[in-house]
Amino acid sequence: MTTPPKFTTLGCRLNAYETEAMKELSAQAGLSGAVVVNTCAVTAEAVRKARQEIRRLRRENPEARLIVTGCAAQTEPETFTKMEEVDAVIGNTEKMQPETWGRLAADFIGDSEKLQVNDIMSVTETAGHLIDGFGTRSRAYVQVQNGCDHRCTFCIIPYGRGNSRSVPAGVVVDQIKRLVDRGYNEVVLTGVDLTSWGADLPAQPRLGDLVMRILKLVPDLPRLRISSIDSIEADDNLMQAIASEPRLMPHLHLSLQHGDDLILKRMKRRHLRDDAIRFCEEARRLRPEMTFGADIIAGFPTESEAHFENSLKLVADCDLTWLHVFPYSKREGTPAARIPQQVNGKLIKERAARLRAAGEAQVTRHLAAQQGRTHHILMENPRMGRTEQFTEVSFDTDRPEGQIVTAKVKGIRDGQLVAA
Repeated sequence: MTTPPKFTTLGCRLNAYETEAMKELSAQAGLSGAVVVNTCAVTAEAVRKARQEIRRLRRENPEARLIVTGCAAQTEPETFTKMEEVDAVIGNTEKMQPETWGRLAADFIGDSEKLQVNDIMSVTETAGHLIDGFGTRSRAYVQVQNGCDHRCTFCIIPYGRGNSRSVPAGVVVDQIKRLVDRGYNEVVLTGVDLTSWGADLPAQPRLGDLVMRILKLVPDLPRLRISSIDSIEADDNLMQAIASEPRLMPHLHLSLQHGDDLILKRMKRRHLRDDAIRFCEEARRLRPEMTFGADIIAGFPTESEAHFENSLKLVADCDLTWLHVFPYSKREGTPAARIPQQVNGKLIKERAARLRAAGEAQVTRHLAAQQGRTHHILMENPRMGRTEQFTEVSFDTDRPEGQIVTAKVKGIRDGQLVAA
């Protein structure tokens, strides 16, 4: 009797996507009785949590073969090969290859090579075509891009994901058609550096070209979302889609990271504060109901109180609603870790808390502005769905999961809109 592998996913949505692909690959290979941990490397804390999770899983599964993969396995393979709890360490490229899982299945009882991590910078194609997206019954995620060509000074991810590579538009469109045929009402395009999509493809199309092509060739797709983007790379067709395509949802998550020009330069970002503000103003002019989320780092090395205040002001200046606040975490192997003027840890936590408080105030404002408005809500479960702007809405009676319902907002409860 075979026992399907147990998978644990740490980190981003892309990791979750790839876990679904690995489930299929391991099942096809006949791998049995294993535990697989798909790790994250975004911060030193993420690696610490991965090690902690591995030790916990070993205690709970003393006889299982324990396989570690993901970004932390790619960037720090020796960290995990040295752990006595670990039986095999698999790189980010290798985890997407059927032959890897075939070897693991064949050598399950024997002594397969413990370390299978190659140079990810040599990879020129992404394996995004392996599965038809994943998600709940209501929303599917489709990987269209992987890797990153940029080298922000705080970020280790390019060394875990490799250089940017794109899934061809025709493959993406075919995936989305299949998802719509299976009943999905919303698809989210995802990647590591989404706005770099197309740069490695013939004719170098842009993300806006892909969005327009999807909306044209998949007319039965009710809702298309874009995950995190770099606003400085937003192309003309993407802005045109924002202005003219109601099926493109009015919610963008922006990789802003900071609100001070000097810190942005030290981060090696490609935009300045005014660029972010201009983009938000223009996107909202084209689509007045547009809402923004954003990633912001608190306590980057050399950050003074005046620098931090500029990040705090950016929340209002860009009218951001959904903040992802990251207390800066020193990541060995990055240029930022070598900057002498590291900010005190207690101060980092305090600044992160102030940013989160500003974000909570923005959410409160946004919720209040929705009172009395009618929304088209995609139901994630029988009592909760999300508006076009990704705002949670609760219902007192059941609605059909996975369907889009039209309802009027009648109040606010526990940080959610309440609809009739």
